[in-house]
Amino acid sequence: MAGHSKWAKIHRGKAIEDAKRGAIFTKLGNAIAIAAKSGDDPNLNFGLRLAIDKAKQSNMPANNIQRAIDRGSGKLGGEQIQEVMYEGYGPGGSAILVECATDNINRTYPAVRLAFTKHGGNMAEKGAVAFQFTRKGVIIIKGTGEEQLLTILDAGAEDAIEDDGETTVYTDPKQLFQVRENLKSAGLEITEAELSYESNSLIKIEDKAVAGKIMRLMEALDEIDEVTKTHTNFDIPEELIEQ
Repeated sequence: MAGHSKWAKIHRGKAIEDAKRGAIFTKLGNAIAIAAKSGDDPNLNFGLRLAIDKAKQSNMPANNIQRAIDRGSGKLGGEQIQEVMYEGYGPGGSAILVECATDNINRTYPAVRLAFTKHGGNMAEKGAVAFQFTRKGVIIIKGTGEEQLLTILDAGAEDAIEDDGETTVYTDPKQLFQVRENLKSAGLEITEAELSYESNSLIKIEDKAVAGKIMRLMEALDEIDEVTKTHTNFDIPEELIEQ
């Protein structure tokens, strides 16, 4: 794997701050509702269990979680929420996938399109960008070291990359649950586990102006309530991000 794009790490930090303000609950609720469409029992629906675990990590109230499950499973009636993926290109040729959960595409699509056009990007036809990514299970673990890497590989992971005091573990999507359980049994500290689209190659962005445009585009997309996840292939040096 090329490794998580720089945005993946930045976004995790942003999500923590959003969770402190309760600003992330709508997105978490939408993600739970989408997962619940495949079954409302988290013991039988691993996707739902992942979504619930993430919501609990952000201190989302239990009644909000249950309401999202009921919404996704159709118990509340009304417009059904659906999952949709938009594809596009950002400044510098960066490729971007935008996962959304919405009950009104006629509201969501224009909002996503506006974010792209306003910040130097453009939306693309279905499939024009997605081929640059591969579906993977991703697990973030605290700590690094050779012994931990051996434990990770023994747990069934496909690959692992160490960076800044943590290890990003990659799995086959269908093996994410089992690998996560194996890692937990081995006593490793897991901070996040999710299904993701990982870029097959990263694009290095070294121009300050381009980097700024990309970050503003990603932040604009993230501010849309219906956007549940974004995936991209840019790699911006730390010094540019700090500037």
